[in-house]
Amino acid sequence: MSEPVDKAAPGVESVTSAEPHTLAPVTQVPTAAAPALETAPAPEPPAATDDRLKVVDRRRRKSRACGYNKLPEVFAAINKGSPPTSVEIWGVKLDPYVRPCPKEYLILYKFLKARDMVLDNAKTMLVDALKWRQEMNIPAIMEEAFPEDVFGKLGVVAGKDNDGRPVTYNVYSESKGKVAEVFGDLKRFIRWRVQLMEKGVAQLDFENVGDMIQVHDYSGLGSGDRTPESKTAASEASKIFGDNYPELLYRKYFVGVPGYLTWVFWLFKAIVPSQTFAKMQVVGIGKEAIGKELLQLPEKYGGEATTIV
Repeated sequence: MSEPVDKAAPGVESVTSAEPHTLAPVTQVPTAAAPALETAPAPEPPAATDDRLKVVDRRRRKSRACGYNKLPEVFAAINKGSPPTSVEIWGVKLDPYVRPCPKEYLILYKFLKARDMVLDNAKTMLVDALKWRQEMNIPAIMEEAFPEDVFGKLGVVAGKDNDGRPVTYNVYSESKGKVAEVFGDLKRFIRWRVQLMEKGVAQLDFENVGDMIQVHDYSGLGSGDRTPESKTAASEASKIFGDNYPELLYRKYFVGVPGYLTWVFWLFKAIVPSQTFAKMQVVGIGKEAIGKELLQLPEKYGGEATTIV
C-alpha cells in the first residue's frame, strides 16, 4: 500500500516522506508583500500618574541617600532590648514606618554632611547623638532651674539675623568676678549650656530656617579671668555641640575679644572641625561692630530686640 501524499497548497511544492520521520525542505514562492498597516503608538500614561511615580521614585532615592531606610538599625542600636519605633530630636519626629517629611530629611542630611556624606559614619553619629540625649535626659535639663545670680545674664536667645535665624548670646563677660561659680561645677555648667542651646534650636522650624547664629561676648574680661576651669568648660561644650548638634551653626561671632584673649578663638580651631571653624568670625569690640552683622539686637548692643527665651 502506497503512503499518502498531502496535497500541496497553491504556490508551494509538494512535500513527501523520503524517509520515515524525515521532511523534505520547503521552498516558499515569493508573493507580493501585503500593504503595511499603520499602527497607533502605545498610549502614554496620564501625566499625573507619571508625575506621581517620579515623586515616589525621588522620595525612595532621597530616603536611601539620607539614610532614612537605616533608621530601624539606628533605633535597634539605641536600645537593643526594646528598640523604639520612633524618636524625637530637636522637635522633629523620626519614624521610618511613615512617609518622611522635609524636616526629617533635613535632620538626617545634617548628620550626613557632618560626616562628609559617608552614610555609615553618619549613622554612627546619629546613634551616638541619640544615646547622648538619653543619657543627658534632655527633658529633665529643660525643666532644671539654674541659679539666677550665677547664670541669669550669662546667656539669652534674642533677636534674629537678616535671614530670620535666631541668635544665641553667650555673654561670658558676665562671668567676670564669679568665674569659680560659673565654671567650677563643670557638669552643672554643661547642663545650663545645653539648655540654652536647646532653647535656640527650638526656634528653628527646619523648613524656612534650619540653622542659627551664636554670639560670644568677651568684653571686659581680663587676663585674671582666664582659668583652667573656664578653658575646660569651653572645650567640653564645643565638643558636645560638635558631636551632637551637627550643622546647626550658620555663623559664630566673637565680640570684644582683647588681644590677650585671642587664645579663646584659636582654642576653637584645635577642637572643632575645619568647616565649623570657617563659620567663626571676630567682629571687633563695641556695639557697632555686631550691629553690622545682625538685624535685631538686644538692648545691650544698642537695639530693641526682646529676649525670646
